[in-house]
Amino acid sequence: MTKRLDPITIDLVGHALGSIADEMALTIIRTAHSSNLTNSMDLSSALCDAKGRLIVQGLTLPLHLGSVPDCMDAVLNRFGDEIRPGDVYILNDPYDGGTHLPDIYLVQPVFLEDRLLGYTASIAHHTDIGGKVAGGNGCDATEIYQEGFRIPPTRLFDGGQRNPWLEQLLSRNVRIPYQVLGDLRAQIAACHVGHEGMLGLAAEYGVDALEGYFEEILNRTERLARHEISRMPDGEYEFTDYIDDDGIDPGPIPIKVRLTIEGDSLTADFTGTAPQVKGGINSVIAFTKSTVYACVRCVMESEMPNNSGYFRPIKVVAPEGTIVNPNPPAAVAARGLTAFRIADAVFGALAKALPDKVPACEMGGDTGVSIGGYYPNGDSYVFLEFLHGSWGGRPFADGVDGCASTIVNFSNNPVEMIEARQPLRLEAFGYIPDSSGPGKYRGGLAILREYRFLQDRGILQLRTDRYDHLPYGLAGGGTGTPSRNVLVRDGRSRKIGGKVTIDLRRDDLYRHAVAGAGGHGDPMERDPAAVLEDVIDGKISRSHALKAYGVVVTGGRPRIDLEATNRERNTRR
Repeated sequence: MTKRLDPITIDLVGHALGSIADEMALTIIRTAHSSNLTNSMDLSSALCDAKGRLIVQGLTLPLHLGSVPDCMDAVLNRFGDEIRPGDVYILNDPYDGGTHLPDIYLVQPVFLEDRLLGYTASIAHHTDIGGKVAGGNGCDATEIYQEGFRIPPTRLFDGGQRNPWLEQLLSRNVRIPYQVLGDLRAQIAACHVGHEGMLGLAAEYGVDALEGYFEEILNRTERLARHEISRMPDGEYEFTDYIDDDGIDPGPIPIKVRLTIEGDSLTADFTGTAPQVKGGINSVIAFTKSTVYACVRCVMESEMPNNSGYFRPIKVVAPEGTIVNPNPPAAVAARGLTAFRIADAVFGALAKALPDKVPACEMGGDTGVSIGGYYPNGDSYVFLEFLHGSWGGRPFADGVDGCASTIVNFSNNPVEMIEARQPLRLEAFGYIPDSSGPGKYRGGLAILREYRFLQDRGILQLRTDRYDHLPYGLAGGGTGTPSRNVLVRDGRSRKIGGKVTIDLRRDDLYRHAVAGAGGHGDPMERDPAAVLEDVIDGKISRSHALKAYGVVVTGGRPRIDLEATNRERNTRR
């Protein structure tokens, strides 16, 4: 056994497992029906050992990573010794292994003859799950019973036999059953691909050896994680960020975290965070833990495997009854917003421990847009997308313009695909000048998106934030710009709230500006040449160059007036 557990073979097995998980994710992307999976890639894939421990995750969503163990615990607690070949388990209950109802988890055991080798798992955010709002992502639900079809750990396949009644129940409770069932079957296919891949590894290495490799992969990851944490300075680091509101009650909602680094372990304590709220933005404990794991993973060695081994030195304290660990039946559909704010708070605390490593506040994934309704023939349509913006200024470089958040791996939906499939016309999609937080290294630009509605009637539901509490800067950098929602009807524009459900009419235009990201470092230390380049590229105006950076740009062909710039900056200093 010792001879077989050499480091090279461990790496080969680890990379083979990663390839299997990636092939699972690609299977969903290639065979799913909804744009949220095929284009946005709001999905994850994973492999677990016979004890349900996460061995590897595909290159998908970090935010899903830490929730897999809770899903496996729920399945094992429910079925235990009854698990058998040919089973496939399904769940989405956020209070029993899931995180919110649109995320459906599938788990398939892998048996070699009568011996349990492990499990494959797939997670996918479905475009609709029923409930009061099309898309299943509404902020305005006040209890989980309003949010859609709730599935406890259940057999979808029983010894290889499909459960048709469960599929019928699901199809009767969603607005677009052909799409939901199509996406569910893509997940089933992915689990099967993982099943065959794990059996192939078992045939190559043998079950006993493979179990040894699983154990060593987890233990080695734990050692690497503890080594990474031990390099961080010991101490307590606190940070508080805010959600504007929950869409029902006014007032800011604080997310407070205290990170304690001691030796090779780290504790994230959310004591002092707001109590659970009425609106559907509460984050169940599984998702809160997953968010913390993802943030800490971002400041660790990039080559370290993504598995539950690195969870072991990280402890999450989240008091019950808070927005980061609510009690049922609290509504949780739009919990993604709170997860992004949890991440902003954790990164803010990590920046105090690792100032040369952590960027300023990004524009995360606060924006969710749902539009639903019915065509004249009675068929329903549901449009769902989550908009992502830009990264905050980094300690060594500008923030990245127009990309996924650091804790997810989404892609914005292509305009052409939306217009081909939905009763919408996108009339604008681009950057907003002068929207980045100023700094020695500026934040990323905000993004504008405009939707023209092309049906007689519909419903628009929004999950947005950062109206009042802007993405923060670090090390003297400035804040980003606020997000904004505008509805244009009959030529008249009016601002609308961040978390609203409103009726749409034909030719209504919905305009959304994503928040701009925060800057890093003193703006007066920004290289004037970088400011000039931004002016030439149209990312900032000449007036903004002067106001934010003290840089004077003149001439028909933009150039820097160095003498005037030096005077301006010296005066400000």
